[in-house]
Amino acid sequence: MAMEFTAEMIAGFLGGEIAGDKQAAVHTVSSIEQGKAGSLAYLTNLKYEPFLYTTQASIVLVDKSFEPSQPVAATLIKVDNAAACVLKLLEMYNAAKPRRTGISDRASVSAKATVGENCYVGDFAVVEDGAKIGADCQIYPQVYVGTGVEIGEGTTLYPGVKIYEGCKVGARCILHAGAVIGADGFGFMPNAEGGFDKIPQLGNVIIEDDVEIGANTCIDRAKTDSTIIRHGVKLDNLIQIGHNVEIGANTVSSAQTGIAGTSKVGSNCFLAGQVGVADHVTIGNRVQVGSKSGLDKDVPDGEIRFGYPALPGMQYHRSAAVFKRLPELDKRVRDLEKKLEDAKK
Repeated sequence: MAMEFTAEMIAGFLGGEIAGDKQAAVHTVSSIEQGKAGSLAYLTNLKYEPFLYTTQASIVLVDKSFEPSQPVAATLIKVDNAAACVLKLLEMYNAAKPRRTGISDRASVSAKATVGENCYVGDFAVVEDGAKIGADCQIYPQVYVGTGVEIGEGTTLYPGVKIYEGCKVGARCILHAGAVIGADGFGFMPNAEGGFDKIPQLGNVIIEDDVEIGANTCIDRAKTDSTIIRHGVKLDNLIQIGHNVEIGANTVSSAQTGIAGTSKVGSNCFLAGQVGVADHVTIGNRVQVGSKSGLDKDVPDGEIRFGYPALPGMQYHRSAAVFKRLPELDKRVRDLEKKLEDAKK
């Protein structure tokens, strides 16, 4: 890559100390196991210390408290908190990458749409009537922005994102490839003929600022009013958010979570992979839910849930411990029953 940083530059940016060649240069970041010449690696977990002595990386970031037990070929940059500095470096590197600008001749942007300054709109993207796109947005190829959609400043829509009519996306959001915002909620009414009549979905989706949505995640529009994703929410890939759901600020959910219609998830929650939430369930703030758990009842603030159906954390672990012993316990019960029967004879 074109961007190159020396150890001296990196140490200056991070307030670190150099052990080695201050002119050592890097142009990419790698793990310490797979570091190659020209890459910057990092040691934030001492489990990986043996790789420090074999890595080909040019520069390695370490904590100031760390002392190597063998000679190190790479230049070391010693900082107060290597893990936090890695994040700062990645942010610096990302900010230094050139941003695309301009509207492709092969994009279809309605004359009735508004596109802010310094935006990029890629090949075969479609922006419909009445759409409003804020400044500094990145709209990648094959994105669809429907009628009346509003998108805040600095938001990125990666290839294939689809945003249906009337939905709103805030500032500095990131929507990854294939995300679908505003498809109809799953609403059907049984009819007299044994089939189902479709219930019109007339609401929209509102996504507030600083939200990130993973690839192929779907957020359905509300039947009425809005499905709401509050600011700072981070959703992984392949997640389904049903109609009229509300997810509170700074909540995080891992892949393959499914949240059924009209449920509410509080702020600062963590839902691990493949969590299922039934309809009309209310989850409080700061709730943590283990992977593959199923929630069919409300959860108070600050609780931990595991299992299917989900149980409070300690109750689940006690139950799991008993479950592992069920064959043994069953045999003991049968033996005791036999002894009781023999005693009666």
